[in-house]
Amino acid sequence: MRKLANSELDRKNIDEFKQAEKTPIIIILDDIRSLHNIGSVFRTADAFLIEKIYLCGITATPPNKEIHKTALGATETVDWEYSKNVLDLIEKLKNEGISIWAVEQVEQSKMLNDFQIEKDKKYALIFGNEVKGVSQEAIQKSEGVIEIPQLGTKHSLNISVSAGIVVWDLFQKINSK
Repeated sequence: MRKLANSELDRKNIDEFKQAEKTPIIIILDDIRSLHNIGSVFRTADAFLIEKIYLCGITATPPNKEIHKTALGATETVDWEYSKNVLDLIEKLKNEGISIWAVEQVEQSKMLNDFQIEKDKKYALIFGNEVKGVSQEAIQKSEGVIEIPQLGTKHSLNISVSAGIVVWDLFQKINSK
């Protein structure tokens, strides 16, 4: 085995990325404090051709030096928009026929490994504040809640790790059908 050079990775340029068919997933980041988390989620969204990221509440927006440090240019490829109020955004997306799912630990959550996607449906995933999580109001407005199974003592993952796990899982399920 030989490590591939960057020139062998078949990377899209910005125009090719913008023109490419997107994965029908929208990411909603609500009240995310860490600029590094925001940048990391942008990078994950770029990797899986995610349709759009919504930045809500106190979540910082590009251009920002600290977001750029971890996004590595993904803020230039992935479509994003700021929305002050996550509850208003949820209503807007619901009216567009998008299925809204919070990623959180709640009663009656759907474990990620048991979550089944529906063909030809678009999904929006809400990731909440690093300390408080997704707000109860946003959970109540969601179609349901996806939980990442965890077996250790912490039952807590970094927001960027959680986004990577959930996006990868849904990406696989969407592309296997």
